[in-house]
Amino acid sequence: MNDLIERARQFATQAHERINQQRKYTQQPYTVHLKNVAEKVATVSDDPEMLAAAWLHDTVEDTLVTFEEVDRLFGPGVMRLVMDLTDISKPGDGNRAVRKAIDRRHTATACPRAKTIKLADLIDNCDDICRHDNRFGPVYLVEMTALLEVLREGNQELYDQAETTIKTCQEILNRSTPQPLTGSDLIDFGPTDAAIAPNRGMRLFTELFTARDILEPLVSFDEQTDLSEVAIVCQERSLPVIGVRKAGWVVGYLHPDDLQGANLAQQMRPIKSQQVLEMDCSLSDVIKVLTRFANCFVALSGSVVAVISRGDIDKPIVRMWLFGMITVLEMSIVDHIKARWPADEWTAVLSTQRLTRARLLFEERLRRNQGCQLLDCLQFSDKAQIAIEDPQLLADLDLPSKRAAKQAIKNLESLRNNLAHGQSIVKHDWPQIARLTQRVQLLMVQAGATDPSPAQPQ
Repeated sequence: MNDLIERARQFATQAHERINQQRKYTQQPYTVHLKNVAEKVATVSDDPEMLAAAWLHDTVEDTLVTFEEVDRLFGPGVMRLVMDLTDISKPGDGNRAVRKAIDRRHTATACPRAKTIKLADLIDNCDDICRHDNRFGPVYLVEMTALLEVLREGNQELYDQAETTIKTCQEILNRSTPQPLTGSDLIDFGPTDAAIAPNRGMRLFTELFTARDILEPLVSFDEQTDLSEVAIVCQERSLPVIGVRKAGWVVGYLHPDDLQGANLAQQMRPIKSQQVLEMDCSLSDVIKVLTRFANCFVALSGSVVAVISRGDIDKPIVRMWLFGMITVLEMSIVDHIKARWPADEWTAVLSTQRLTRARLLFEERLRRNQGCQLLDCLQFSDKAQIAIEDPQLLADLDLPSKRAAKQAIKNLESLRNNLAHGQSIVKHDWPQIARLTQRVQLLMVQAGATDPSPAQPQ
């Protein structure tokens, strides 16, 4: 195996294993999907960059890896392919249909090599979804059919396979008896811990906190500035990133370690449109950008003036925001329990030990004249464990199993504990942060609590 391909395989495997990512329906290691995609691409091409990108195609979208890291380790050719294969829509752009349209326009601009990899990805995903999910399968087939229209420049053999796969999967779905499709089936970020929640508190945490609250001013230099002068300023002010100006506009950036060569113009990294947000964009959108890039740049009237890095997510205001988001999800779980098990019928599904502890606390609160219900005396994990006993809730939340639900609960508890105890959350809790913010924002869009305007093409 070519060294580039082998390094990509090892890197992708470790990146997905680090967050314990699995295939949604079979709980197989996620690398099974990556291997399938790479093998399909290998049947029509021996291009090392394409095969490396096939292994890496989901690393930026799903793991802690950024485009800069892919560029540094595998070169600009592989990075551009991965960028073409990574969705650009944000939760705040609108509902699933709006977001898929944005991503489809992005895919339409991809190079033929990237479109070939995308065809292999669609073939594997379509087969997996339609064989295991007869509720979401029809939705995915419609989306895949629309996406094929912009993939005609990809390899013809894989294009033909994709069309055949759609027909085969449609026949499979026609033979099955679909269950009623609920609105939450159109959410594609896995388990949404509050899929049927009312909008109480959501608007506060999804709209009030914005990029403006955590940005840092971007120190920038003209592209012809002497590198030694730039290095001195970076060291004196401990700047993690600097902007590079051309004709008065910031068009690129550099990290202090990049300060080599003749001048800034030769060394700068161009700022991608996907890295730039306006000041009033939500923190959920900031998190989405930082999932893909090491830096999110903030614009004022179209001009880049500030920057947000992953390290800024440890700021007190973001920690407060995240804790509030978790509280919103907890409120949603409570609402579901009350609707599903009225009159404290949920006590039948909680262990005796946990129920006894809750009753002791309930009695103590009553003794102190603190009005509450027994359900209010449960810990977050207890409430979540009760909620996932409802098979319909598992289906509504797109959870393939109780095992997956329990892992989601465990991850959320870990994030909350680290927030409460002042621990750094960026390094170990980043996947949980990304999923949490995306889910709550999606719930807002689904519930109609916000009215985001359709995003314009990039």
